[in-house]
Amino acid sequence: MTRRPAVFLDRDGTLNEEVDYLSDPERLALIPGAAAAVARLNAQGIPVVVVTNQSGIGRGKYGWPEFAAVMDRMGTLLALEHAHVDAVYASPHHEQGQGEYAVADHPERKPNPGMLLRAAEEHGLHLPDSWMVGDKAIDLEAGRRAGCRVALVRTGYGAQVEGAGADLVAADLAEAVDRILAQWP
Repeated sequence: MTRRPAVFLDRDGTLNEEVDYLSDPERLALIPGAAAAVARLNAQGIPVVVVTNQSGIGRGKYGWPEFAAVMDRMGTLLALEHAHVDAVYASPHHEQGQGEYAVADHPERKPNPGMLLRAAEEHGLHLPDSWMVGDKAIDLEAGRRAGCRVALVRTGYGAQVEGAGADLVAADLAEAVDRILAQWP
């Protein structure tokens, strides 16, 4: 199988405005320009994969149905700009989680690369030519550990993060995607 590169995106603070424990679809607001940026990736045939830590599920603050409702709303908002994500991976694990989710260092919880590695296996993605875009150092670390290039956006928590060894630093997802496409393999 020929593997193709992808763009992995953190969700909260990268695609949508940061909201603590986002569980209500009505509270979802895409960051200006984010949907158009995803549409530009879609137009180039580049897979877009969301990889998101969701400790709120693990902590019992909301469940998978609420997460799905938020993602459905995101899909609707993206579609308004002819954009879509190809896959979504979420890790509910956290050291303060409940039951099976009470795992301090689960392989899929960023900064670990498990979600990216699983997506690469399941979708035939070539990680060395892929990008991970996020607003936190843990996003960048997960991307690096998976073998991707990494981009830091200054939205969400990104304004408070030093360069964190990023291959590029951008004001937002729109700028990051423009710069990624300019150097696409």
